[in-house]
Formats: sequence, structure tokens, C-alpha cells
Amino acid sequence: MLDHHQILLDSKTIAVVGASPNSARPSNWISKYLIAEGYTVIPVNPGHSELFGLKCYPDVESIDSEIDIVNIFRRSDQVIPIVESSLKKSALKLIWMQDNVYNEEAAQMVNSAGIPVVMNDCIYRVHRQIK
Repeated sequence: MLDHHQILLDSKTIAVVGASPNSARPSNWISKYLIAEGYTVIPVNPGHSELFGLKCYPDVESIDSEIDIVNIFRRSDQVIPIVESSLKKSALKLIWMQDNVYNEEAAQMVNSAGIPVVMNDCIYRVHRQIK
């Protein structure tokens, strides 16, 4: 089993960057799926104060609790500031970039911090395969 699969199975808290109130957006229904699967989901979107009945944060570093995984639903060219914010969290175990999100410079930053990174893959699809 790949390391990120085990981290996903062992994790409890996932920050979803780019969480959306629009039910047609993957960041919305995947967040709801993760909640239904028992994860604590922390929505991150500076345009909202609450999503899915949960407090929504403007960025990852503003989250006042530990995070296991940061799941990124933003364009590839917007990933670096998200990664910089995420790396300020001490207990972080994994950064996951969703389908079509790929940023090699951000991945190098994450790897240099000793944290695994997944790019261009869907946390929902992978979780359904390994659970």
C-alpha cells in the first residue's frame, strides 16, 4: 500500500481548501462524503464564514486545531501560497492536490519539509478504492 493511502486511512482531520457551497462542485460533495466517512472536515474558503454547518477559515494557518491532511481544490497556479500556509501547521501529515492540480515547485516545498504530497489525484476516488 502506498504511504499516502495509509495516511488517508489513519487520519482524522482534513482541511478542504476551496470548499464550496455549490453542490455541483466536487469540493462540496467530496467534503460531504468525507464527513459521512467519519472525517473531521475543516472548510477553507475566505469568502465564507460557515460551510456544511461548520466554521469556515480564510486560510489553513488560521485553523485553530491540528490537521492531518490538507486537500486542495484550487487551480495549480494558486497552490504555492496554500502550501506555504499549510506548512505552518505542525502536525501536518500529507498535502493532497485534487485532479488536475499539479505544481512541482509546491511539491518540492512540501517534500523539503519532510511531508508527502499527492498531485493530480482524487481523494474521494482513492478513499473508495482503499477503505
